Amino acid sequence: MKYLCFFLLVTSLHLNAQETTLEPKLENISWISGNWKGEAFGGQVEENWSTPSGGSMMATFKLINDDKVSFYEIEIIREIENSLVLQLKHFDNTLKGWETKNKTVDFPLIKITPNRVEFEGMTFEKVNENEMNVYVDLKSEDGKIDTMKFNYKKD
Repeated sequence: MKYLCFFLLVTSLHLNAQETTLEPKLENISWISGNWKGEAFGGQVEENWSTPSGGSMMATFKLINDDKVSFYEIEIIREIENSLVLQLKHFDNTLKGWETKNKTVDFPLIKITPNRVEFEGMTFEKVNENEMNVYVDLKSEDGKIDTMKFNYKKD
């Protein structure tokens, strides 16, 4: 009996620790939609995500330092081959692209749970209805990868 109780306790803890993995569908990440603001890179950031439509979600990103735009991004998450991919392009403050004309920075999907969307190199985490964290892997000049956390509040 003692072993049965121990087995049930361990099994229960294991099942509770597992996160439910959701299908790679835009409706499962629609909580990202909205106008978000926060601080990063020593300035103010804005990120505005549309609701899912036409097989994608789109966003704009802006970083403001010393009352001037440092750079912009255009981002999309789209359904492709039974998965999702996050793609983005960077632009300087005069809207000149950083990447070449036909190149994007791509982040393939790893997994989706009810409060987390993990892409390779970028993760969105729902804190609550009006707050989320975004974790971005940044490669330094020496090749080391550092993860930067953006904390956003809904506007």
